[in-house]
Amino acid sequence: MDHGAAARNTVQGTGEGDMPPRDNPTARQARLGRELRKLRDRSGKGAREAAGLLSTDQARISHIESGRVGISEERIRKLAVLYECDDAPLIDALCAISREHRGQYWWDEYRGVLSPGFLDIAELEHHARYLRYLQPMTLPGIFQTEDYARAMFNSAIPRFPANEVQVRVEHRLRRQAILDRECPPDIEAIVHEAALRMRVGGRKVARKQLEHLIGLSQRPDVMLRVIPFTNEDYFSLAQTILYAGGVVPQLDTVQLDNSYDGHIIDAAATLERYKTLLDFAEQVSLEPEESRNLIHHIAREL
Repeated sequence: MDHGAAARNTVQGTGEGDMPPRDNPTARQARLGRELRKLRDRSGKGAREAAGLLSTDQARISHIESGRVGISEERIRKLAVLYECDDAPLIDALCAISREHRGQYWWDEYRGVLSPGFLDIAELEHHARYLRYLQPMTLPGIFQTEDYARAMFNSAIPRFPANEVQVRVEHRLRRQAILDRECPPDIEAIVHEAALRMRVGGRKVARKQLEHLIGLSQRPDVMLRVIPFTNEDYFSLAQTILYAGGVVPQLDTVQLDNSYDGHIIDAAATLERYKTLLDFAEQVSLEPEESRNLIHHIAREL
């Protein structure tokens, strides 16, 4: 299976000119468009005014704001002036997104092979300044061993074909490259004790996974916390949450992840709710050293 075929056949560039609208913009392409729409709305300017500035039509402005058409850095800066936005860090961050193109990153090799949600989470983790995970029943994908990840995907109902499982495992392991960067993002992972006690793949696989987790918890850029069964401050914890801090706060993003796909959220009010939930989970979790001791204890029991 040639995972890179789709990426090699993708036309690179800004998406401007005579190129047709994209059918499936990436999460960051769509986010760039939404942020430009927010700036326009806050300024009180209409799409007609933006179109006039760029010597185009309102339909193209709509396509830009939906992420279906790219936009150059020069045009973003022109719009920023029209919208009276003097937030230089935000504009610089939006311009950086505009310079990205398909085929630039490793996850583009999986376009047309895996669903867009898999590509989105790899893209989100790669560009994040910091990452916060909250996991009730499983471990963060970037912390999973190959055997653990394979057992996770093999447990899906209905069953995935063997080649599908292999591609998903390969993609999950490649996400872990962010840990090996010269300047990796700061990572806080809060997992429930239930996730640690799940014997995913059997005793041997589970024990090796816990040992791997202990090693990761000793890294200076990783803070691992466990919510123990003994915690009496109950709160509803039914969903896997990833909070990715953007290079500027306006680009913070939440992804609700599962074995099949993911759902991305960037509405400001919703982001605040998830940030509050993560803060509370941190308060009721054990300190990193206590968490590591508990993981040691559970591993010895296997």
